[in-house]
Amino acid sequence: MEFLTLGIFCTLLIVCIITGKSILYALSAGLILFSLYGKQQGYTWKEIGRMALQGVGKVKNILVTFVLIGILTALWRQAGTISAIICYTVHLIRPSTFLLMTFLLNCLVSVLTGTALGTAATIGVVCATMGTALGISSWMIGGAILSGVYFGDRCSPVSTSALLVAELTETSVYENIKNMIKSAVFPFVFTCIVYFTVSMQLHGKAEIPDLAYIFKSEFWISWITLLPAVVILVLSVMKAGVKAAMSASIVTAIPICIAVQHMPVQKLPGLLLMGYHSADLTIAGMLNGGGIASMLKVGAIVCISSSYSGIFQKTGILDGLQKMVYTLAEKTQPYFAVLVTAILTSVIACNQTLAIMLTDQLCSKTESDNLRFANFLEDSAVIVAPLVPWSIACAVPLTAAGAPGYSILFALFLYLLPVWDLLMFRKRKI
Repeated sequence: MEFLTLGIFCTLLIVCIITGKSILYALSAGLILFSLYGKQQGYTWKEIGRMALQGVGKVKNILVTFVLIGILTALWRQAGTISAIICYTVHLIRPSTFLLMTFLLNCLVSVLTGTALGTAATIGVVCATMGTALGISSWMIGGAILSGVYFGDRCSPVSTSALLVAELTETSVYENIKNMIKSAVFPFVFTCIVYFTVSMQLHGKAEIPDLAYIFKSEFWISWITLLPAVVILVLSVMKAGVKAAMSASIVTAIPICIAVQHMPVQKLPGLLLMGYHSADLTIAGMLNGGGIASMLKVGAIVCISSSYSGIFQKTGILDGLQKMVYTLAEKTQPYFAVLVTAILTSVIACNQTLAIMLTDQLCSKTESDNLRFANFLEDSAVIVAPLVPWSIACAVPLTAAGAPGYSILFALFLYLLPVWDLLMFRKRKI
């Protein structure tokens, strides 16, 4: 019965992918399906509802953080923070270093903003535009962008995936980041070397667009507009709470929007709710977005997915699969078992959030050290999901950058990290 129920759920996910329907339809149907399974196991509807609410309760802090992230990303756009970052760094890009700088710039912005999709839609689009003008293959550009945006998505203190992993494993996001930096040093350096070597073989054939001129038509660009990013970076280094750091950045950005960028005060509620929208089509293509509304879908995905965990835990629907994973971990190594599970959940789930939660549910018993297990999750489910062509984590960034699906072949960092971890953890048994 367990495998039949899970099989129907997987089928629903696949149907949504094929038909192009929102993944929320499959997730909602899955909630009904798993609730019916709980009922068949003898639980009352009241008990099943309590299970679901207990699962959602585990991620309530994440939902609050989502709201703050939506507000923050809107304000950074309106305050000119993202524009300033682009203007001050874009001159570093040359044909001979293009792929390397594309990777590094996307790393930088994703660490500051904590969002892979938002980074791809801003600096990613900028890099893709310049790369096209320089005559560089779009699949190479897409691979460098994908590597960069998920570097920060993995280890930013304001990343939704990093915060979700910390919440699920009951660990400190800052301790997790410290471990993630250690495991990422070699893959990061090697990725830089490869991108630089390949870039040296490329030859530009056009001038880089004057992005500073484009942005200065709508924003006043100066060091002041960088303050919201500086505040969150400094407070993160000081290990202030994530919500406190984001709140401080929000408080810093609001007066800049009003006093420096001359945004009318009455437009502030709309900006916070619906995000930034420019009348200039060129700027709109690079910066539009953010706001609480932008986080509603991912918030709904997390709510529904987390409700599964409460039902799964009480009904034992995943017990059979958990035993298989545990056996694999005993015969090989814990990280290998987590990685294999993450590949399967990413292929099935089609989104990073559900892949993380399912991998956590199935693999939590393979490693007793929570910090270590958190690192396993970050170096598996978080970075494997972008390598699945039909996953939101892959499709959205590449679509934003106008890159083909096979760009995943050049997303070197996402391959090197798990390979390096397999070598690092090869002697570690449970």
